[in-house]
Order: sequence, then C-alpha cells, then structure tokens
Amino acid sequence: MSDPIRSVTMPSLFLSHGAPTLALEDSATGRWLDGLGAALPRPRAVLVASAHALAGVPHLGAGARPATLHDFAGFPTALDALRYPAPGAPDLVPQAAELLGAAGFEATRDAAMPFDHGIWVPLMRMYPAADLPVLALSISPRRDASWHYALGQALAPLRDAGVLIVGSGGFVHNLGALQWHEHDAPPAPWAQAFARWLTARVREGDTGAAQDWSARAPHASRAHPTPEHLLPLFVAWGAAGGSGTPLHEAWEYGSLAMHAFRFGTRA
Repeated sequence: MSDPIRSVTMPSLFLSHGAPTLALEDSATGRWLDGLGAALPRPRAVLVASAHALAGVPHLGAGARPATLHDFAGFPTALDALRYPAPGAPDLVPQAAELLGAAGFEATRDAAMPFDHGIWVPLMRMYPAADLPVLALSISPRRDASWHYALGQALAPLRDAGVLIVGSGGFVHNLGALQWHEHDAPPAPWAQAFARWLTARVREGDTGAAQDWSARAPHASRAHPTPEHLLPLFVAWGAAGGSGTPLHEAWEYGSLAMHAFRFGTRA
C-alpha cells in the first residue's frame, strides 16, 4: 500500500452471497454481480468481512496466497473444482492492524486464513480475473452490531487508500425456512417485513435503530436465528457511516434475501 499513485476513495459494500451455487448459476444476483466490479472504481485491494470467518477477536488474513476453502456440503460437485487464486494482501495487514489497535481491537494476524465461500463466491463474479489483492477479516457472532459498526469505523481510512471494504453475509438468512425445492419461490411475508424495516433504516441512516435490530425489527429472530450473516452489514456501514443506497434486491428459495447496499462514495 506504499504505491505513490493517488488512490481513489472507495465506497463500502454489503453483499448477500446466498448459497455457494451463486458462483455458477444464472440468477438475477449472479448477473448483477457480474457487472458490479466494472461499475465501481477499480480498487487497489479488497477487504472482506465474511459471515463464515468467525473468531473472538478480529483475525486478518496475512498469507500471500490464501487457499480457496470449500466450507459447505451437499452442493453440486462442480463447486469443489473451483478455485479463486487471487493474491492475499500481506502488505495491507500492518496498516489494518494498526488502525484496529488504535480503536481498541486486539487484532490477530493469521497467515493460514483461507478465502471462505463468503469471500470467493461473490468476488469470483465481480472480479473473475482474480488479480486484485484480497484481505480476509473475521467477525465475532458473540459481539453485537454496535461492536461490528465500530470495527468498520476503525478501518474507514483504508477507503481513502483505495481499499474496497465489503461485508459479505445475508440480509435475511434462515436456512431452516428455505424452500430448497423452489429457487424462485415468492418471498414469505415475514421475510419481506424484516427486509423492508431494515432497508428503511439503512436508507435513513438510522444506525441506532438498526444496531438494535434484534429487539426492534419485525420477525428478527426468524429472519436471523443466529446473527453472523447480518453482522457484516454493520462492518460495511461503519466503514462509511451515514445512509446507505440499495443496489440490488432479490429473493431466492422463498426467504433468502440477496439484497446489497452501498455506503459512502458514489459508485
């Protein structure tokens, strides 16, 4: 990150990555992601806070060539052959660790941290050339939305260095409620109610209400029986603050919300 070329200030994004089949399928979200990378300023690196990288304290992927992790089962075997050979971003780790430390986070550097599917599936659609350095960041499901918002705030200066900060999760995510037999099933009313409520909070920049989502949002415990797929939203939101702009809205399997949002600089 010592490149003297002037960097573009990047937005931050929240992306719903859905099922791993997103990497291969012809779907509304897949097609949208195919065009998203080209619609953004080209970043110098991408930092992804993934719902599938879980740790008690922030872990930063410090490896030069992270492995592609197939952290799922029961899906088409074609997925197992996919690799996302993007380089890591070890030169970015000291700056990220310093920013986190200054904000009171005890960050850990992990040279063996792989690209889980919350990282490589959306990036494979956005940046298929796999030529951008990627830094993996863990989340902590035992911490609340406010903690993750503060985590994003701590990393906000990276945006001015040309780093695209992405929270990768799911806007509504309850695997037990999905209609797996019908990809294009219409969304359930309870899922729509939760998504409408939280989308309004994002549009309004109402971070206070949004961070208290588990108590205030309709059908919160049904939309997210566990919080890990929603917490990356707050990392992305904290990295830019203010209000967010909906970029994409889609539903799969009756209640899987594939919504995406942009925060900060206009894409």
